[in-house]
Amino acid sequence: MSIFEAGMLVCFGASWPLDIYKSLKSRTTAGKSVMFMFVLCVGYIFGIINKIVYNHDIVLVLYIINLLLVSFDICLFYRNRRIESRNVSSPENSR
Repeated sequence: MSIFEAGMLVCFGASWPLDIYKSLKSRTTAGKSVMFMFVLCVGYIFGIINKIVYNHDIVLVLYIINLLLVSFDICLFYRNRRIESRNVSSPENSR
């Protein structure tokens, strides 16, 4: 196990709950890049594959947790985009 790899994943993992909270409260996609989040997911998937194939250790759990957090944030992105489009097309906003 690499302590530096684990430290990187812990730091990334600590930031996602804050970002998810912001997405839940703001109900907007402002400041979000869904492409960036998809690229992160691909990176985490590669990390998971590496851990399964070459170096199976506890750090695998951190990759999985981070992947789940980013995936949830992607779902919130699409939820918030739907909310934004509903707000733009609602009758009270067309005045």
